Amino acid sequence: MAEESGAELSTAHEPSAPSARFRRILVVPFDHLNRDAGVLRDADPEIDLIVMVESQRMLAGRPWHTERLFFMVSSARHFAESLRAEGFTVDYRQAANTPDGLAAIWQEHGRLPTLSAEPSSFEQHRQFRQLGIELVENDLFLTSRAFFAHWAGGQKAFVMENFYRGQRLRLGILVENGKPVTGRWNFDAENRLPPPKNHVWPPRLEHERDDLDLEVARQLNHAPNALWATTRAGALKVLDHFVQHNLVQFGPYEDAVTDEDWSLHHSLLSPYLNVGLLHPRELVDAAVAAFNRGAAPIESVEAFVRQVIGWREYINGMYWFLGEDYANRNGLAANRKLLPVFSDSNKTKMACVGGVVADVEKRAWVHHIPRLMILSNLALVTGTNPREFLDWMRENFVDASQWVMVPNVIGMGVHADGGQLMTKPYAAGGAYVNRMTNFCKGCGYDPKLRVGENACPFTTLYWDFLDRHRDAFAKNHRMGQQIMGLNRLSDLPELRERAVEVLEGLELGQI
Repeated sequence: MAEESGAELSTAHEPSAPSARFRRILVVPFDHLNRDAGVLRDADPEIDLIVMVESQRMLAGRPWHTERLFFMVSSARHFAESLRAEGFTVDYRQAANTPDGLAAIWQEHGRLPTLSAEPSSFEQHRQFRQLGIELVENDLFLTSRAFFAHWAGGQKAFVMENFYRGQRLRLGILVENGKPVTGRWNFDAENRLPPPKNHVWPPRLEHERDDLDLEVARQLNHAPNALWATTRAGALKVLDHFVQHNLVQFGPYEDAVTDEDWSLHHSLLSPYLNVGLLHPRELVDAAVAAFNRGAAPIESVEAFVRQVIGWREYINGMYWFLGEDYANRNGLAANRKLLPVFSDSNKTKMACVGGVVADVEKRAWVHHIPRLMILSNLALVTGTNPREFLDWMRENFVDASQWVMVPNVIGMGVHADGGQLMTKPYAAGGAYVNRMTNFCKGCGYDPKLRVGENACPFTTLYWDFLDRHRDAFAKNHRMGQQIMGLNRLSDLPELRERAVEVLEGLELGQI
């Protein structure tokens, strides 16, 4: 599977004679489930043996969210069945780990030329290289790793907006004669509305579970919800549903959070993209087609396209460009243990944090603003160890891949890289939560207060965070206004005392 790491490379075996039928072995990781890309794009059922290894080390090596495991394993098994229906021979092998599974296959079929697309993590890339697997380009993205490295190598600062505009021009998306359609590249200013009142949110698709789903559910001792499709046909239905029912209002409310609806107008497509069931070009083409026929406004279409060809491609590129050790960065020397609330949503009285963690517990998913401005914000302002928080995020989200989570958490979420990816930390107090969500109305803490028993922990810890890192942020030109605000506080001694109480209460699961 995609994120297996630490597996012993036990390759000792006596190879048998090469298979009389097959000429190649094509290894398909569980996040390369695409017939038209990667190692399968030129696959031939007459000469190719398809191999997929369901690794017990992957299944049990971490405390994965069971919904995530169900989605990954069932999607892989369905994909194997779709290849068999096309006429391929598929060896779907259950093994202790990937090397053992491949060793057994080589034992049976001989050491045929063995190929795979470039793996999606440093760990698996190194593992496949050590096993002697020939790697072909991973074209499940629109930007090759070589192209991105060339772009990043020529930048003084890694500004995503510059990359995104280049993507629009390079790929010919929403541009005419080298200029953006409608004359603007970016509609962020229009897309920051708080949750609306009395809004009717469209219903979400639900997916019936077939026998293969139920088999996986029994194996995992899990009762899956009906939310995540596990086939390409199901993923295509989700894409069509999004374009028909949610794309129009996706842009204005993409940053809003409400306890009245957990997905709002978000697409719910990231899991399918990240395992290969959908290709980014399919998403872009569907959204642009809706714009061209007048079915969706530019504000929403541009926002969606930017997430797909801008942010997603940028994050994948930066993962490979920044290197493997980037995941261990801790520029703010944050060493607090992971808070109890991340393991149990009842271990807090903060309505926003408890509500978001409860959603993760139920569905293994929340959209990008709860991830960044509530979960990551809490880890940031409490000084939680970045690696512990990164591991929790990777383990608990249905769309989590290492390439996604490492830059998003280390660089953007908890500012552990010293500003290499994002020059300004995404720290926020209760005022932001109150403006962009409706959680504060049902909470016992007041977002306007920074001291006292009823003060919002986010408000208290925001200022305490700035105070703790005052010297470092004083050198940051984008933090000048915040530091000036800190210097104007008349109750800083009381705030420091309240911050100690809040941190102790969070560690005990009582605040």
